Amino acid sequence: MTDLLPRSTPESQSVPAAAISRLIASLDGIDHVHTLTVLRHGHVIAETTWAPYERDLPTAMYSVSKSFTSIAVGLAIEEGRFAIDDRVVDLIPDAAPERPSDRLAALRVRHLLTMTTGHAAEPPLDDRDWAVTALAADLAYEPGTHWLYNTPATYLLSLIIQTRTGERLREFLRPRLFDPLGFRDPQWLQSPTGVDAGGFGLSIRPEELAVFGQLLLQRGEWQGRQLVPAEWIDQATARQVANQSDNADWRQGYGFQFWRCRHGAYRGDGAFGQYLVVLPEADAVVAITGGLPDMQVTLDAVWDELLPALDTEDAGSVEAVPTPIPAPGGDLRDGEVRHRYDGPVRELRIAHGVIEIDGRELRCVPGVWSVSTFADDPATGREWYGDQVAVAGGWRGDVFVAELRILGDAPTFRLELEPSGRLHITRDVGFDGSEVWEGAPASQPAAAAHHSAVSP
Repeated sequence: MTDLLPRSTPESQSVPAAAISRLIASLDGIDHVHTLTVLRHGHVIAETTWAPYERDLPTAMYSVSKSFTSIAVGLAIEEGRFAIDDRVVDLIPDAAPERPSDRLAALRVRHLLTMTTGHAAEPPLDDRDWAVTALAADLAYEPGTHWLYNTPATYLLSLIIQTRTGERLREFLRPRLFDPLGFRDPQWLQSPTGVDAGGFGLSIRPEELAVFGQLLLQRGEWQGRQLVPAEWIDQATARQVANQSDNADWRQGYGFQFWRCRHGAYRGDGAFGQYLVVLPEADAVVAITGGLPDMQVTLDAVWDELLPALDTEDAGSVEAVPTPIPAPGGDLRDGEVRHRYDGPVRELRIAHGVIEIDGRELRCVPGVWSVSTFADDPATGREWYGDQVAVAGGWRGDVFVAELRILGDAPTFRLELEPSGRLHITRDVGFDGSEVWEGAPASQPAAAAHHSAVSP
């Protein structure tokens, strides 16, 4: 992939190399950071990848997608497609109830942006029409008076853009944002009714995420062009409403689909460790991707190791090298084992150096990650972003253990096959917990199976 930003040594941008080393070492102790990109004064001063992850693969942004949707709303407003205080029921009337409540009638674009819709609980995103479901849900509070993190609200913004412009969100942003910034074929998951999800589902590369942060830092200006109105970025990234949380960086206020942070910073963030942290006072950007159960610890590493060192001198220590994520071990065996299941894995074959799932053969050896192509299959309950997986594992006594790291997504799946043929599938991070599926082979009907669909 062509570099989108100039490279520089940390010292050339007034950052001690030792501070970068300490940040990498701190992140190295967190399970599991995938990539780190640090910008200072518009230059990449650090780009680190924890193998087997790759910087050139698109990565699921989860809720960082919301911040891109916010920028799209600002562009649409600038073009006169709608206004920030337009009523939602007027903009997407086909999704609204025939007789909207007074509170729903008062719902404005501004309330979607600030997540102050009035919902007491998030409406579900299921196989129905997401917009109809969201607008039919009860509004327990007057719009603008109660903050609740609300992904369906962002989806409604995406639908408004598609309805008012005639283009899906991704295509609306392509000539206005993605192409000028040099993004290569960003992908956006769609709803069952063919609308970009808005609040999640965007997949881009780690450097593209950092480039977006630099655009925000420059208040929408890029190579002499004003791609996004500066005033919109100022509003979107400012504290618009108060919010509450037990974590320090989740109670600093909320903007238009951006979180405020400590230290005068703001960010977009997504589940399991996707971060875009913009530090205007320091003229710096930090972009991180990962598969983390605890998101506060990563921000703490940035505050503790990088921020205090900016514009200081530190002779420091030896350059830190990220520790590759260890591949599970075990033994190779001759012969093969085959089983059929009524679960997200229908057919499983284990042979010498190979694991085959539903006809897709993947190289699998102990202690070494092998990268293969393995697309998801929603029909079986296997759902993830991207089609590249790193696989490793082997026999541990009579039990076969393998891990599948989805290189374009956050989770890692672990398969354990018992001598009886019983299969247990877990994951390290997921919205519905770690359990995915457990069951005996389909040829043993007396043994019941437990199943939990793989979360996207």
